[in-house]
Amino acid sequence: MANRLRLRDLAPGDRTRLAGYHNDSPYSQRLASMGLVAGTTLLVKRRAPLGDPVEVSFRGYSLILRPSEADCLKLEPA
Repeated sequence: MANRLRLRDLAPGDRTRLAGYHNDSPYSQRLASMGLVAGTTLLVKRRAPLGDPVEVSFRGYSLILRPSEADCLKLEPA
């Protein structure tokens, strides 16, 4: 998947939309239970100086994710 959009490649201020999950892990189920479901728009708020972790906001909430954890997200342009 050469054109796969990943959270780690987005800059603060970028928006993306969640299309689903790459796997059905307990972690992806946990994210879905927090409201990260298909169609949700994410805004990249900020990232740590070395890029890990990254803060995203959606539906009025902020969430901090490590890029390795966020790799289960299927993202598409917003």
